[in-house]
Amino acid sequence: MSRWLAVLLAVPVLADAQPTRESFLPRARRLMREAPFIDTHNDLPEMIRLKAAFDLEKYDPDKSLPDIDTDIPRARKGMVGGQFWAAYVPSQYEGDGAGKMVLEEIDVIHRMIERSPHLEFATTAADIVRIHRKGKIASLIGIEGGHAIDNSMGMLRAVHALGVRYMTLTHGSSTAWADASTDAAKHRGLSAFGLEIVREMNRLGMMVDISHVSDGVMSAVAATSEAPLFFSHSSARALADHPRNVPDSILMKVKAKDGVVMVNAFPAFVDSASAVAMRDVFGVQRRYQAQWPNDPQKVDSAFLAYINAIPNTTLDKYVDHIDYIAKLIGVQHVGIGADLGAIDKHPAGLDDISMFPNLVAELLRRGYTDAQVKGIMGGNVLRVMRKTEAVARRLQRTRKPSVARITETKVAQ
Repeated sequence: MSRWLAVLLAVPVLADAQPTRESFLPRARRLMREAPFIDTHNDLPEMIRLKAAFDLEKYDPDKSLPDIDTDIPRARKGMVGGQFWAAYVPSQYEGDGAGKMVLEEIDVIHRMIERSPHLEFATTAADIVRIHRKGKIASLIGIEGGHAIDNSMGMLRAVHALGVRYMTLTHGSSTAWADASTDAAKHRGLSAFGLEIVREMNRLGMMVDISHVSDGVMSAVAATSEAPLFFSHSSARALADHPRNVPDSILMKVKAKDGVVMVNAFPAFVDSASAVAMRDVFGVQRRYQAQWPNDPQKVDSAFLAYINAIPNTTLDKYVDHIDYIAKLIGVQHVGIGADLGAIDKHPAGLDDISMFPNLVAELLRRGYTDAQVKGIMGGNVLRVMRKTEAVARRLQRTRKPSVARITETKVAQ
């Protein structure tokens, strides 16, 4: 054996070594400069409520907020191009202050945007693209919990006028007109009034968010809505068997309706073991409500402590959900709804809002093309927004505002 051959045989073979996620970060950041990274669910407004009673002087998102995973400096570091801020109303406020709370949450979102040099208010897909080009974070509003409109079409139109562009039909508990995924069914899906809510949201141009709802509601919305299906923060039930996640049968309806599933990063909806452990998560919340019926703040605090005690997961497992949906129904039907803001447990590698480039880099590492990654980052939800806006323009020419009242509608058969 020659001396040089012996040297070559002694060198470790590196040809099969896989590139690291970090090696894709420069390319990831370039794509995030070229196209907006849009996340459709962040609960920062809830934390401003819980920690400072909506006082932005006491709890200023433009400064570091080290006790939570979100603030504006870290959002800029994370290269966020568009963010839907959630106006979240816990289920226990239904019929007892829900409308007031949602207006206060919407108000604090507006005040947060107005005082920040880094945020700009947006209501349309075109706004997001324009604001991203200016180097600011396009800031939009979504309501989490349909009980927030107090069973009122007028309230629905009022919050739309304030800039709300999606509404999650339920949260953890079934409402007077819609069944939640984590509560007993009351309506076999949507009541007649609930169906009318969907139609009015179509007319307004508000995305009908079917995260948190029962499978029956998902199917009812698929059959009723004239706009694409939209999940603001849900994952794949095939990988994590939790009723909050989307079953394959509904994923096929998302494809048929040209919709999008914005994938949730909360470990209980990502990791299979955590999903099983947390199947009764909102049942626990209802038990806290029964224990402290006159102290909703104590309920909120206890519930947050409970959900933040679950085991953690990884960024790899999170991206597995994106992979699963992309392979089953097409890469054009998946996006990011990470559900940051109020959680203490995060996939390792996505520890706070500043780490979104890691997510983009992981997509690139797995072989997604630049165009596909730009779609997952935000292009797919922009398509859904544009189609929802087009449906509204068409319906407003032929359909008058609904005057339906919940007392005048019967349960849908």
